[in-house]
Parts: sequence; structure tokens; C-alpha cells
Amino acid sequence: MNLEAFHDSQPLTLGVELELQLVNTHDYDLAPYAEDMLRLMKKEPLPGSVVPEMTSGMIEISTDVCRSSAEVLGQLTQIRDALVKSADKLNIAVLGGGTHPFQQWHERRIYDKPRFLELSQLYGYLSKQFTIFGQHVHVGCPDADAALLMLHRMSRYIAHFIALSASSPYVQGHDTQFDSARLNSVFAFPLSGRAPCVLTWAAFEDYFDKMTGTGVVKSMKDFYWDIRPKPGFGTVEIRVFDTPLTIERAAALAGYVQSLAAWFMAEQPFTPSEDDYLVYTYNRFQACRFGLEAEYVEPATGEHLPLREHILRTMGRIAPHAEAHGATGALQLLRDEAAAGHNDARWLRERMAREELLAEVTRQAALRFRAAR
Repeated sequence: MNLEAFHDSQPLTLGVELELQLVNTHDYDLAPYAEDMLRLMKKEPLPGSVVPEMTSGMIEISTDVCRSSAEVLGQLTQIRDALVKSADKLNIAVLGGGTHPFQQWHERRIYDKPRFLELSQLYGYLSKQFTIFGQHVHVGCPDADAALLMLHRMSRYIAHFIALSASSPYVQGHDTQFDSARLNSVFAFPLSGRAPCVLTWAAFEDYFDKMTGTGVVKSMKDFYWDIRPKPGFGTVEIRVFDTPLTIERAAALAGYVQSLAAWFMAEQPFTPSEDDYLVYTYNRFQACRFGLEAEYVEPATGEHLPLREHILRTMGRIAPHAEAHGATGALQLLRDEAAAGHNDARWLRERMAREELLAEVTRQAALRFRAAR
């Protein structure tokens, strides 16, 4: 099977997808209401789309193509308000977060869609354990070769994305001691991890042909990489974010991606290489485990420094590009919280320390999702 041609897209445009939790309002466990939510949401004229996800207690929303993080926020606000309205009719609630704090994976039901049923047959119990919730950010690239450069440059900042979005400290009723436990579930899949370090589309096509020749993959959808090219959209798709607890944070993360991408395209600050990946898994683990308190190893120099310091240093460097794309406010939101060491994982733990009941923490997270800050 041939690799899909890389379509033209407007450089630095954005698209955002959010996987969201559906919970009942009795004990705040996941509830199999995806089909009912989709039926109600079809009646609302909205940007983007609302579609099912792997199991029936989750849905995915997405924006149309956006030019700025402000436009992302505007579209997500419309969709969020319609979701809340529909959920109220069903007496359920919608919330963010990378994992549901206490759901039991064996109780989940695979959504009745051919691809999901096929994946369930292939991956067995991993499919139900994939009841996790992420944010995906697409950024437009001018051509296929530029997309691969963008992908591998973004890979140096994977720890930033994980720590700033981390919102999955609890799994099946226990504090995992990870800020982002969600990514441990993704790593269980055989085609997860990082893309091969090739910098031309011709070389990537050769790699894809070899992979399809083995019969292991049929399309780009079969790769669960942290960042992957999306040739049909003309984008690079970053997939490591936990779903934030608020749409404001989701839009701000998209603004950060756009600002980094603008810096890469305008200044070509470095050329990626395979050696960048010597510390990739270490940085990824540190960010998952410790969030904003992680240690970061600079790939080019081997310097060890606090991840928070590297984030703040980077945000300072790309500030002119953020301003040029209307993302100054987005970066300021993230910068303030990074400086304070405060992400959504910390918010959840603080609520748990006070309430001592994960159902109540989940209820408060649902309230936080529905209320603009």
C-alpha cells in the first residue's frame, strides 16, 4: 500500500482534538453514554466534529482549521457549551483529565465501530485499558520535507508538552506517583514511541514501504508515535498531551506549539539528528513521572537542568513569535503555572488531599471543565 500524498496546508495553522470523559452524576464513574451524546450533539450547528472513541464512556471533539490559539479557544468554547447542555439533558457530566481516577478497565465496553472492534480483536485487554484521554495538536506545514523537520525539532520539546499538560496521576483508585500515568498505557502498544529520524519525505516513503511490506502496518493510523506526520491534512500531529481539565489550557498548549513551530520555520535554530534521541526516552520518563519538577537533559549539549527552567528559557526565546501569532496570552498562562510548578496533576492531588474521595475530586473536575475561568 502506497503512502498517502502529503497535502498542501497553510503553514502554522492549528487543529485540536480532545478526548473527553463521560461520567454519571451518581458516583462519577464513567458512563456508557457516547451514543446518546453523539445523537444530541448532531442537532447543534457547531465547528469541528464530535465522534466516538474506543470505549463508550468517552468521546472526541475537534476544531476546524484555526489560525490562532484564540480561534481554537473560541471553537472549543462553542463545542464545550453544547456538550455541557447535552450532558445536562442526560444527567451526566463531561470532564477532562488524562485518566479517569477510579474506573475499572474490565468494566468498559468497546464502542460498536468496525475499526474499534478490529483493534479490540488485535490488542485484547489493551484496548479497554486504552480508556485514556489525550489532546492532539496539529500544526500546518508548507511541504512534506518541512513536516519531517518540524516533527523532529518538536521531539526535543516532548517533555515540555507532557509536563505542562499532565493530568493523570490516578489510575484505578490509586495515586501512581506519576504526573502523567496515561502515557504508560500508550507505551504498551507495539508501534508507539518515536518516529524514525529521517529528514526527507522520499526517505520516509522508503521506510513506510518497508513497514507495509512486512504486513505489520496498513496506514499511518497504525503508528501510535508521540508525534507523527498526517499527510492527508498536511500537518504534524503531536499526541503526548494529556487532556487538560479546562479548554483554556488546551488552547494555550496549542498556542505554545504554534509559537515553537513559527520559531523553527523562521530561524531554523538547529538541524535534528539521531543523537537527539539518546536522551529522548529519559526526558519523556522524567516528565511523566515528575511533571514540572523533572530533570531535563539538553540533547545538543548534555546539560542537566530543571525542566521548568528549560521551559521558561524556551518561552522567553520564542516570545517574539508568540506575539506575532497572537499567542502571548497563551504563553503567559503556561509560563505563570510553570514558574509556580502548578499543572493539572497538582490540582487533582490538592483536591484529593482536601476531599479524600476521588468521586468528589471527579465532580469538581467536571465543574471546572464547564466553567470558563
